[in-house]
Amino acid sequence: MRFLFEDYELDTDRRELQRATDVVVVAPQVFDLLEYLIRNRERVVSKDDLINAVWKGRIISDAALTTRLNAARSAIGDTGEKQHLIKTLPRKGFRFVGAVQEARRLANETVGTVERTGDTPPRLSIVVLPFTNLSGDREQDYFVDGVTESLTTDLSRIAGSFVIARNSAVSYKGRAVDVRQVGRELNVRYVLEGSVQRSGKRLRMNVQLIDANSGQHLWAERFEKSVVDLFDMQDEIVSRLANTLGAQLVEAEARRAERTPHPDAMDLYFQGRAWLMKGFRPECVTQARSFFERSLEYDPGNVEAMIGLASVDTAVGASFTTDDGPARFAAAEAMVNKALSIRPNRTSAHLARGWVQIFTNRAAQGIREFEHALALDSNRANAHAALGFAKFYMGRAAETEGHILEALRLSPRDVEAYQWTCFAGVAKLQLGSDVEAVSWLRRSTEANRNFPLAHMLLAAALGLTGALDEARTAARTGLALNSGFTIRRLLAAQQSDNSIFLAGLEHICEGLRLAGVPEG
Repeated sequence: MRFLFEDYELDTDRRELQRATDVVVVAPQVFDLLEYLIRNRERVVSKDDLINAVWKGRIISDAALTTRLNAARSAIGDTGEKQHLIKTLPRKGFRFVGAVQEARRLANETVGTVERTGDTPPRLSIVVLPFTNLSGDREQDYFVDGVTESLTTDLSRIAGSFVIARNSAVSYKGRAVDVRQVGRELNVRYVLEGSVQRSGKRLRMNVQLIDANSGQHLWAERFEKSVVDLFDMQDEIVSRLANTLGAQLVEAEARRAERTPHPDAMDLYFQGRAWLMKGFRPECVTQARSFFERSLEYDPGNVEAMIGLASVDTAVGASFTTDDGPARFAAAEAMVNKALSIRPNRTSAHLARGWVQIFTNRAAQGIREFEHALALDSNRANAHAALGFAKFYMGRAAETEGHILEALRLSPRDVEAYQWTCFAGVAKLQLGSDVEAVSWLRRSTEANRNFPLAHMLLAAALGLTGALDEARTAARTGLALNSGFTIRRLLAAQQSDNSIFLAGLEHICEGLRLAGVPEG
């Protein structure tokens, strides 16, 4: 058995602890202590539990136990002060709080079979099977292999994912496989397979995400493009797939969790994410909050649930439907800072902190957070979109559209694309390009009807173009989704003191008044 956490791997068969490719030397009792804590990570283990398991009940001093715990923490980059992996709970015991994925060691590396233990496959576990080259041109193999390898790398950046390494997946290359057998052999929930065909200057790719247990197709996509630069095309295809698959996998896990009679912290987290992905109408946000809060009740150290709850508070604060916006943003920032203290390099946490900052008159700091997120994951489409929105708050709306177009290039069918087109629309309003704003905002409301703010902004844009009947209809739609929106609350938010932003905000308010939106 192999346990993977952060950049470490604990191999219980070889009795080795590795960090990346380096073996970390640990004493036998330290290894046993780590293994016991990780295997029992779903509960708090007492001092007696540890002594019975590691020292077989022999009497040892508290000082000796503390020494071994400190050695275990040191081996995995933790400390008694940080305790971001091994946590001491006073008068209760100890718990391993890091996110762990389990893998089976390959019994025969050349055929890809693995030891079966009967364990349930880990959540978000997936193998990217080598894509099939249908071109009849062996020279295209390098492109097909490059797509497979890059996609494997990008999917591994999804928080909580467990992606089978390419050197294991490649054993299936050129073989007719039953995806259900692949799932059993590699102990994964999902299989991604695809094919590539090139004909002249055109390239076609088909991709399918499959439930490895049932063999059911969960999602499919087709790309067809002119071949200009294969490397650029590879990057574009991989980024589109990785961004889309992140949402598809969350939805699949949420559906599984709904059928689970006894959901745990991660089951509840995935259901919260699925609700938040539906949109920002009050029902969606309220349901998401409930699931994230319940997840944290089960596991107070669940970083993903912390980020989810911070996103909920940010969404409420930015909806202009409540007078306690500052309190919401403060709660969101405290929660995301807690998450980052545990997982300093979690991309989604940096994005969440950046959003709080741009809504609280700190857009320049927000931009730094978004740029840091892109340094961690250059294909993160929503980080590009966030950069564009931050520029709007700095009075640089002319730059917003370029960032939005880049986000849409990377992930044109993204579950968050309705937000991005709204960002472009509000930037056009700041620039006084009201007709263009209408076009962008219509795209937003048509992509997702559950974003009240997009309807309100569309109402403003229509009012400014003289389409008053349509403007009032859009306003009524937005208010039906969220009746608390008022112009007073929009102005009271004081999200930026930039003079260009403030002039644009007054322009938007003029449109809202024409559309009949309540003053407040």
